Amino acid sequence: MSQLRKDPIVDRWVIIAAERGRRPSDFAPTRQPVSASGCPLCEGSEHKTPPEVFAIRDGTPPNSPGWRVRVVPNKFPALAIEGEVNRSGIGLFDHMNGIGAHEVIIETPDHFADMAQASPEHIVDVFTAFEQRTHELRRDERFRHVIIFRNYGAAAGASLTHPHSQLIALPIVPKIVKDKLQSAREYYRHKERCIFCDLIEQEIALPDRVVYQNQHFIILSPFAARFPFSVEIYPLQHSYDFVLMDDAERLSLAEALKFVLTKYRTVLNDPAYNLILQTAPNTLPRPGHPDYWDSIQCDYHWHIEIMPRLTKMAGFEWGTGFYINPVSPEDAAEYLRGEVGEEGIADSSPAEQEAEDE
Repeated sequence: MSQLRKDPIVDRWVIIAAERGRRPSDFAPTRQPVSASGCPLCEGSEHKTPPEVFAIRDGTPPNSPGWRVRVVPNKFPALAIEGEVNRSGIGLFDHMNGIGAHEVIIETPDHFADMAQASPEHIVDVFTAFEQRTHELRRDERFRHVIIFRNYGAAAGASLTHPHSQLIALPIVPKIVKDKLQSAREYYRHKERCIFCDLIEQEIALPDRVVYQNQHFIILSPFAARFPFSVEIYPLQHSYDFVLMDDAERLSLAEALKFVLTKYRTVLNDPAYNLILQTAPNTLPRPGHPDYWDSIQCDYHWHIEIMPRLTKMAGFEWGTGFYINPVSPEDAAEYLRGEVGEEGIADSSPAEQEAEDE
């Protein structure tokens, strides 16, 4: 029988229609042709992009070959960085200027590379670019939130196949982010505990939805997952902000991310996906809001969401805000851990798996 499950962080219901019995092979991703012809993000095409704002290089000059990770303004930005916000209203309608920043993090000079196949050390370089640009843009008091996301594959919205992520700095905190922040703050005010820390502790105690765990991070198949095989990556120790990681944590996160992306390639036949970094908003003091997110260091817990694009939203989802997930999160975790094959037979015994892990 189907279940309705409520997300404990935000007030959202999901229908888990597990009786449909969807297996990984039931989802056939549509592949995007991969061609480097004319790609503006490839090494040697630096003149085709706006001047870089950050790069990790091996001693070469800016805007030339010889980089490992490169960040440039988006050539067709959703928001413009010049100007003032100028909030105003006309009756019931609020509006402001489209001020913000829109940048492209070019993750590698190799057009045919893939994050799932990259070394953890190279993934750390990508995280370093994320952190440096977030630090820089948070200095601008116009920007309330910086969101970093990765669209992989045409079905996820990627228009270029060269490995890249994007960053957008916004003059407001988006509603989805604000809902999580407010829920976390209310929970903390009632219990003086982080709701995310409580969730992680509970999932470890009943590990049906634990996909992976290392020294610093855990990957969970969410209890009320909206999409089949979606996961969330959390730091095990409480932390409200992605940019606070030390070197050991960055490497552990790289290993965790590489694990799940490799599983997507092998178990789900390399589907399109969206990756979203959910971290704290800009906590600079705001005029008129001296207590804005005043307890965020205690109540919020940054995380990464990854959502494979294996199903499509239709009229029911758009009309109700409900999602229908044809794969139970528990089954998804089993498949991603590698504990079951297509016929539901264990690929290896726990002892064999433990030996492999050693």
